[in-house]
Amino acid sequence: MLRDLIISRGPAAGFVAVGLYWGAFAALVPDLKPQVGLSDGGFGLAMLVSAAGAVLAMWLAPLAQRRLGSGDLPVSGLLMALAFLLPGLAGGGVGFALAMMAAAMASGTLDVSMNARLSMLEGQSRRSLMNLNHGIYSASYAVSALMTGLAREAGWSPFAVFAALALPVVALCLQMALAPVRETPPEDGAPPAAPLSWWVLAPLGAIVLLGFLAEQGTEGWSALHLERTLGAGAAQGALGPAILGVTMALGRFSGQVVAQRVSEAAVIRLAAVLTCVGAVTAAFAPGLAVAYAGFAVLGLGVSVVAPMAFSWCGRLVSTEFKALAISRVAVLGYAGFFVGPPLMGGLAEGFGLGASFAVVGGLMLVIPLVLVPMVRRVTSTALTPAE
Repeated sequence: MLRDLIISRGPAAGFVAVGLYWGAFAALVPDLKPQVGLSDGGFGLAMLVSAAGAVLAMWLAPLAQRRLGSGDLPVSGLLMALAFLLPGLAGGGVGFALAMMAAAMASGTLDVSMNARLSMLEGQSRRSLMNLNHGIYSASYAVSALMTGLAREAGWSPFAVFAALALPVVALCLQMALAPVRETPPEDGAPPAAPLSWWVLAPLGAIVLLGFLAEQGTEGWSALHLERTLGAGAAQGALGPAILGVTMALGRFSGQVVAQRVSEAAVIRLAAVLTCVGAVTAAFAPGLAVAYAGFAVLGLGVSVVAPMAFSWCGRLVSTEFKALAISRVAVLGYAGFFVGPPLMGGLAEGFGLGASFAVVGGLMLVIPLVLVPMVRRVTSTALTPAE
């Protein structure tokens, strides 16, 4: 893993930076909601507004990559550091929605860029790197969530937390700049390869979407569920996203080894079922201990859904189109990364937070029952080129 980390040190710095900010945001939700005066539904709507900008930014991310070249990671990282100062300054619902849109756009652009860079590095090194780097994200997310909970207990405001995080993120941007990727030259005389069919890209993107929906929905609402439903304090509430981050890191680091021995389809199926079990357990938990256990199981399951889907996509695509295909799957999938919180907010407004987690668990069963069989069925026949 140390060798893999050295190979992917540039994108890895990006994963750490994104994890720091979203881990802090998850732990700050109980403070941000009253600061901007939003109900559960209003908060979810604000996140939905940010999702629209984020998805747009992700579609445009390939253009930014072409324009910025090897500087796409540090530039996106610096923009993210500036954008995340805005939610801490917001004093109303509209301002908060626009601030989160800016933060989500910067984070989304960096997400697509670092996954595409990682795909190219996998092609150059012929080593699997996805699970390791997504595990690094989870570890940084967990540390940030826990430290933010302690900062809340000490009286720190959301702006103070986001401002403090800008310092390590700027240092990480320097690491991104110092580790540019080398482009892989095309082979002389090689015939052009056909891109992967959308009949495969679409269900793979849907797998990532559902995985990120469960992940980000839990990240954004677990602390509030623990504090409101089960009476947890600020530090106890922060343990929800922190436990999720820790177990996701463990699952992804383990997935780095499992990916060499078990098929992607089998791992994704088992992971989706575990996610469902964990979400339902957390939804109907009678106390904090059971809720923590539910979030732990959820984290272990959901941790490998997206990385294994990316790896599955990369294995099916020729070298020439690997980065392009993974970028398309990421754009489809990352919609779920931002749709999760507004979905949770709308369900919480009408039926309570427990029902929100139960619905998320049920949605995860679509993966083993529908999407994985769809990908296997299409890939077992001749694929038609995408238009």
